[in-house]
Parts: sequence; C-alpha cells; structure tokens
Amino acid sequence: MKTIGLIGGMSWESTALYYRIINRAVGERLGALHSARLLLLSVDFEDVVQGQRRGDWDGLGAQLAGAARRLQDAGADCVLIGTNTMHRVADAVRDAVDVPLLHIADATAAAIGRAGCRRVALLGTRYTMEQPFYVAHLARQGIDCVVPHDDDRELVHRLIFDELCRGVVAPSARARLQGVVARQPARGVDGVVLGCTELPLALQAADVAAPLFDTTELHALAAVDFALRGVPALDSLPVSMAS
Repeated sequence: MKTIGLIGGMSWESTALYYRIINRAVGERLGALHSARLLLLSVDFEDVVQGQRRGDWDGLGAQLAGAARRLQDAGADCVLIGTNTMHRVADAVRDAVDVPLLHIADATAAAIGRAGCRRVALLGTRYTMEQPFYVAHLARQGIDCVVPHDDDRELVHRLIFDELCRGVVAPSARARLQGVVARQPARGVDGVVLGCTELPLALQAADVAAPLFDTTELHALAAVDFALRGVPALDSLPVSMAS
C-alpha cells in the first residue's frame, strides 16, 4: 500500500471527512482491520483565509508548496490538497514535489464523465465559483460549467465560512442549499458539483433530485485508488496467506 499525503485543515471539518472516507474505503477493500497509510499536515485555516481575502495567492502557493515538500520528505507517495478553493495554487504545489499531485477537479471530471453529464452547476466558495481556475480545468476535460447567480453565490459562500467551517450544520443549511440546487436545472445543467469540501456536511445526494457530485468523497476515493493500485484484497488471497 502506498502512503497518502494530505494537506488538510482547510477547514479541519472537511479534513475529518477525508480521514474517515479514506480509512473506511481501505478497510472495505482490503478487509480485516486494514486502514490507510496516511500522512496529514494540517495548516492553520485562519492564515489561509486571511491570505485569500488579501488575494495573496502567491504567498498561499508557497505555503502549500512547502507543506507538500514536507509530506514528500516524510514518505508520502502522492499529495492531495484537501480543499477545492486552494487548487487555485495547484500548479505551485505540483511543481514543488516529485510525487503526483492528485487534483480534485480531475477526480470530479472523471465522475461527471462516468455519469454521462456534460454541463454542470458549480457550488463552492466565491473564489472557486468566480475565479476561472476550476471552471477552466473542467472545460479542458470537455465539461461545461456554470455558476449560480449573484444572490445564490453569496448565500453559498457565507454558509461555508460562517457555518460549515465552524462545525455548525443546521437544518436550515440543507434547506437553503436545496433551494440553490433546485434553481440550477432551469439553466440547462444535468448535474451539480459540490465544489467545496464542507458542503457534503449539509447536503447529500438523497436530498436533491439532480445528480450530485461530492468532490470530497471523489477526491478521497481517488487517493485510495492510487494507494491500493496493485494491492490484492484480503479475501482474494489464499487462506494460508490471509491468516
């Protein structure tokens, strides 16, 4: 099994989701009491938030590049940035290490393609929805992406930072997000991307009619696929080897 390197803490609420999804998937695939080989470097999210507000993406890129190098030096075989927004600096992180950077939008695009969707709505922070890096990344893989109108963008952004990143998951959050999602099919989309790793705390596929792409889960499972490539499941081994 390869070792996963995760840059987390953006926020730690969603990093906890990554940890649970990755370890649960490894256990399900390998059986017995297997869990992931995982290195976690968790940053102080307030520092990141202040950098985002200042527009200091170069400084943030340098910070996450340093985190990636530390994970690589500690033995990570791949690196994940556990947030959609900070993929704004994915190139800086990728250039800083020799191991693969598993991009969250690549995992998302693959799932969208498997579902047969071609035009999706993107929900996330204001940075993810309004800056071109994420929409352009999906476009390069043949996926047309639209973002909600102004009021809905503001609603989703505030919900993420004022509630979900603070661990507040109220029933009203689900209702508000359901309203945003319900307004998207009229714009010709055939799916909705939860393009913020905190959004699955409040909204699940069963809560909406549209196909929903949970980037947190998709990214975490892509890491598991990488880590377990070529590793046989325990129940596929001969009895003498499995015991």
